[in-house]
Amino acid sequence: MPPVTLDEAARQAGEAAGWVEQNWATWVSTGLRIVLILAIAVTLRFLIRRALTKLIDRMNRSAQSVQGTALGGLLVNAERRRQRSEAIGSVLRSVASFLIMGTAALMVLGAFQINLAPLLASAGVAGVAIGFGARNLVTDFLSGVFMILEDQYGVGDSIDAGVASGEVIEVGLRVTKLRGADGEIWYVRNGEIKRIGNLSQGWATAGVDVTVRPTEDLDALKKLIEGVAEEMAAEEPWNERLWGPVEVLGLTEVMIDSMTLRVSAKTMPGKALGVEREIRWRIKRAFDAAGIRIVGGVPAASDTPSPSDPTAAMAAPSAFGSPTTPQSLATTPIPQPSTGPNLAKN
Repeated sequence: MPPVTLDEAARQAGEAAGWVEQNWATWVSTGLRIVLILAIAVTLRFLIRRALTKLIDRMNRSAQSVQGTALGGLLVNAERRRQRSEAIGSVLRSVASFLIMGTAALMVLGAFQINLAPLLASAGVAGVAIGFGARNLVTDFLSGVFMILEDQYGVGDSIDAGVASGEVIEVGLRVTKLRGADGEIWYVRNGEIKRIGNLSQGWATAGVDVTVRPTEDLDALKKLIEGVAEEMAAEEPWNERLWGPVEVLGLTEVMIDSMTLRVSAKTMPGKALGVEREIRWRIKRAFDAAGIRIVGGVPAASDTPSPSDPTAAMAAPSAFGSPTTPQSLATTPIPQPSTGPNLAKN
């Protein structure tokens, strides 16, 4: 390498200083622009996330304020509201952060005079490939988001999800956790749920069938059942679980030896089975006190002895009992041929 002379070094230093002097304004403006973009993005992200967090906390406090009251017991489940609000808040915060920081990154690249068209095209192709490969995950996530936003079910609800049924103990963006009737826990992917039957929304119906003898007085039966219903509706906790009067709808079946009355009542969601058991219990006690017998099922054995049958000890008639029947003649032994002296002489 040839030695650099003083004049050559001075010339290179002058060119570098001129280049810096020519471009320093662009560098400063670009740097300030990038700093301003990042500062605005970080500040905006912080403010939006803080506003969303305060909104979620306010929703949780409003749910806790009615917890323990009659309204809270009927309409609001604090855990359900908490999980739903936290899931919605998490989704909104993630979407806000992605949009703000993604836009800021594109603006920074644009400040460096970088052509974004090839980059956006490559990102679009990569996004399509990733989305196609992880379509089940995307389906589960989107289904979970819409289930939470639409409040289709929540913690504490009893649902029938088709693939499994039970009580909801956790709602996630990808998986819903259910506890079955036998205590088992089902992990159901949200994308696999095609239809949902929520047994804890609105109201439920308790239906009881009472089968009695057809000779009973229908007016007396109706009056007795209505008296039992009024007693039940005035006692706790049935006065809260019954959302309507217990009604005798009428006869559903009339047979030769029985008739069936249908008793129905509108109840709190998820309490229909308990109300049905209590109605049966009270009706049975009232019928026993009034001397009314409930019939149906396997008939009870009679206590009175049946008269003796004089022919029970006699054998069944047989075709072999008479010697003249074809069966008896067929079983008669064949006589042996005679072996006397005349036969020997011949």
